[in-house]
Amino acid sequence: MNPQDDRMHSALDETSAPSSLNPSREQILEMGRAAIQMIADYYSALPQVTLAPNTTSAAVREQLALEFPVAGKHFDTLLEFINQKIFAASRHNGHPRFFGYIASPGTAATALADLLASTLNPSLTSWRSAPGAAEIERQTIDWIKQIIGYAPAAEGLFLSGGSMAHLCALAVARDAKAPHPVTSQGCQTLARAMRVYISAEGHHSISKAAGLLGIGRDNVRQVAVNSRFQMDLRALAKLIEDDLAEGHLPFCVVANAGTVNTGACDALDEIAEVAAQYGLWFHVDACYGGFAALAPSKRVLFRGIERADSVALDPHKWLYVPGDCGCVLYRDPGRARATFGHEAEYIRVMALASDEAFAFWDYGPELTRRFRALKVWMMLAHVGAEALGEAIERNCQCAEYFAQLAAQADDFEMLAPVELSIFCFRYAPPALKTAYAIASGGERDAIDQKLNALNERILTAVQRGGSSYLSNAGIAGRFALRGCVLNYRTTKRDMEILLDDVRQAGRQIVEEK
Repeated sequence: MNPQDDRMHSALDETSAPSSLNPSREQILEMGRAAIQMIADYYSALPQVTLAPNTTSAAVREQLALEFPVAGKHFDTLLEFINQKIFAASRHNGHPRFFGYIASPGTAATALADLLASTLNPSLTSWRSAPGAAEIERQTIDWIKQIIGYAPAAEGLFLSGGSMAHLCALAVARDAKAPHPVTSQGCQTLARAMRVYISAEGHHSISKAAGLLGIGRDNVRQVAVNSRFQMDLRALAKLIEDDLAEGHLPFCVVANAGTVNTGACDALDEIAEVAAQYGLWFHVDACYGGFAALAPSKRVLFRGIERADSVALDPHKWLYVPGDCGCVLYRDPGRARATFGHEAEYIRVMALASDEAFAFWDYGPELTRRFRALKVWMMLAHVGAEALGEAIERNCQCAEYFAQLAAQADDFEMLAPVELSIFCFRYAPPALKTAYAIASGGERDAIDQKLNALNERILTAVQRGGSSYLSNAGIAGRFALRGCVLNYRTTKRDMEILLDDVRQAGRQIVEEK
């Protein structure tokens, strides 16, 4: 290396990182104040904003287009871009009349906890990698076990969401019930097809997980439901018997603690009995409904969840935590370690104390994981279980109140019972509603088709209107307007406004015809 090269390398060594990468304390404070001001303004204005933009993908793409950033821009400039462009082009899930899907509104405290988690930026692979963060995750998992009354010795971890939680649980179930070590030998050597049983109202992520795990989507057996959209126990037993008679291997039944369509809760205790009778792994999808166990009036719905071999929950649903944050629990941690445990020299744990040898990679497929637990810990520690239970009770009461309003109206129909906080209904002009009541057979089918088409148009109109937001569900061949109350800001007055929004859209469409 010549002297000129030496001088160049010396100069590079002495050059500090640009302030955009390594700002001073004062610069961080300046950026933080600006960002916090924006957050505070957003939360205070949230109930009054237009709920969703009435725009197109082409318009949003043009609005957000930036050239490749060879040179960086000032933080304030980008913050203004986020506020004026990105926020403006977004649907606001924290709005009190956002009833579409099952999306958490988030809170200011948990958003700030997310910021702090990203600031610390630990990698939650094992205890030795992040002692403080690992202890918080394990403590928070213990709190969740207490909420649902789960086994104290159970273990678990936080994941991206319910889809990943189901994938992990089914992987452990598959390995626990397969006749040989599938993890090492693969599913292709199985002599019999492994069968999973799930309610016809169950979530599609179970089928996706079965496909990814080599079980096969065709081996996910849908069980008929009763009039309350709960898994029919006789139908479940018959499917299992039929599969046994045909030489298949039943290995897992998935019960719902709150379906995404109607909020129905399966009879968990009874399904646990069937699982025990046939030697099946018992998994509970509590992603939506599980945290309703905090509400005293709803706890009875979850009787039997403590018998589950695994449970999936989503704090980013009814614990009001911002996404992403799912959770999986295993009754027998050894089963999970048998599936996910892996020895490699570069991750070998040297610690002698068992707690210090704890590794999250023994309970899921990931190594590097972000500190999701901090926002869940913040929610529970800051708000408390009692206040959270009261908020969930109010959500359920709002859904029940809407059902009462719809049942009393001459131009609405409820299409499913309200079990938790989901309500399914349709707008039915009085003339069609009266005709439907006295019709039968083909006449009813024809009226259903008219009402389906009408309510599809109503859904689009309401979503574009910006005052309320609904999604949809299919209920026995009928197009249902579906809402889910999952926001501590929502009041009974919001339910009245929603009814008026739907009625106004329906009447306008009928008049246009």
